[in-house]
Amino acid sequence: MRSDVQTKRVTGTGSLAVGPARIRQIQVLTTSGSPRLTITDGNGGSTVLDLDFKASDSHSVNIPSDGIRVSDIHVSAFTNITAMTVFYN
Repeated sequence: MRSDVQTKRVTGTGSLAVGPARIRQIQVLTTSGSPRLTITDGNGGSTVLDLDFKASDSHSVNIPSDGIRVSDIHVSAFTNITAMTVFYN
């Protein structure tokens, strides 16, 4: 049996403090410039997701299969992004 999907909205860098998780989807609202998002496996861990986006738009990124497993979701780059919602379990 799989666990329920949870969400967390963030507006900047740092730990989501959710503990071990699988990232299933992210939704991002970008501003002008060159929007970029980088997520690492905990603070100082390896990069697990590094994306560039189109400016001034909303984006939905589905993670295939069982998602990306991390010890904690840590946003290390949050450039030209207004907000992001992470779906995880």
